[in-house]
Amino acid sequence: MPRSTKSPDVSSQASTPLAGLKVLDLCRVLAGPYCAMILGDMGAEVVKIEHPIGGDNARGNGPFFDGLSSYFASINRGKTSVTLDFSTERGKEVLLALVKEADVLVENFVPGTMDRLGLGNETLRKLNPRLIYCAVSGFGQTGPYSHLPAVDVIVQGMGGIMSITGEPGGPPIRPGVSYGDIVAGLFATIGILTAINERTVSGQGQLVDISMMDCQVAVLENAFSRYFAGGDLPQPIGTRHPVTAPFQAFRASDGWFTVAVLGGRVDKWPLFCSAIDRLDLIDNPDYGTGWLRVQNYATLEPVLNEALRERTVAEWVETFQELEIPSGPVNGIEEAAADPQVEAREMFVDVTSSGGTKVRLVNTPIKLSRTPGVVNQASPELGEQTEKVLADWLGLTKSAVASLRADGAV
Repeated sequence: MPRSTKSPDVSSQASTPLAGLKVLDLCRVLAGPYCAMILGDMGAEVVKIEHPIGGDNARGNGPFFDGLSSYFASINRGKTSVTLDFSTERGKEVLLALVKEADVLVENFVPGTMDRLGLGNETLRKLNPRLIYCAVSGFGQTGPYSHLPAVDVIVQGMGGIMSITGEPGGPPIRPGVSYGDIVAGLFATIGILTAINERTVSGQGQLVDISMMDCQVAVLENAFSRYFAGGDLPQPIGTRHPVTAPFQAFRASDGWFTVAVLGGRVDKWPLFCSAIDRLDLIDNPDYGTGWLRVQNYATLEPVLNEALRERTVAEWVETFQELEIPSGPVNGIEEAAADPQVEAREMFVDVTSSGGTKVRLVNTPIKLSRTPGVVNQASPELGEQTEKVLADWLGLTKSAVASLRADGAV
């Protein structure tokens, strides 16, 4: 099968922005699959390579609907599934053939695993010099921890985020999402797209080395800079912000809401004080700036808590929004799913699985005006497209695939 010598011209695609890009997804569970899913949302052809026995471990994660894993469905939409045991000789031959046709390969094995199988970055890029090889791992391809396995909670703990999450004096808290995996998946996507852009100039692929631990450090915003600047050791402060106040969730008479008074050139502190009927706070020198309010929050917070319990969530949100002070309710998942803004942005989409099951999925948040991404296909059944992909990419006949299946290669 002839292979184009040019990268897909993303700017010229009339349908989706990454149409024509071929991606091999060798990943399991979350970080890598999330990255590959984003590429698929933007139009890339993503072929998920899974072991013939059981496939991706995530297929066993509940809850289930009509036998389908909702967990797996949430991070593998729009992909095709090919079963392949590339630890066997025939399976390895098939993978090498697929690599010759691919633009991108994503894997999230412990570093060294692919090299031991003879399928590492250097080997594959000799076969296909234009290949962008993205390796997502707990600690990256170098360093004293590179050989260690890691999952989300491990890198959240080691990267620092759990030490500054939660209430003062409380135990370490893991954020309510797999933050370690998702952030790594996002950075992996950025790295791949960057390498694709560079390839249009150099004509060469390269290794994209993504460490989940690195990503945790990278997104800790000003926690490290505050520590380096003044030796301050960031601690858990609930929903508060470390450099301005008030900026947190408060309890109203009937629930919780958030409000943020941003200090700086246009400080809306006087308007906020007027809204809560505490004009006496406006000229208090302890509260003159956002930073001063943080420094003196021990005396300020009880006053705010008392004042803000006087009205309902809806009343406070309406009041603050009219004053152009950012505010909103603290929604549960049910409320967020029904939020009119979320609905207007079409952040949920209904698709149908190959077995006829209706599945509601989260849509892509990337809104492009001319070549938008699209989510119109559910996650695949294990090995559902094996014959089709091997025929389309490699020209294999049904009998050839049947022979591979008989040998346990697919």
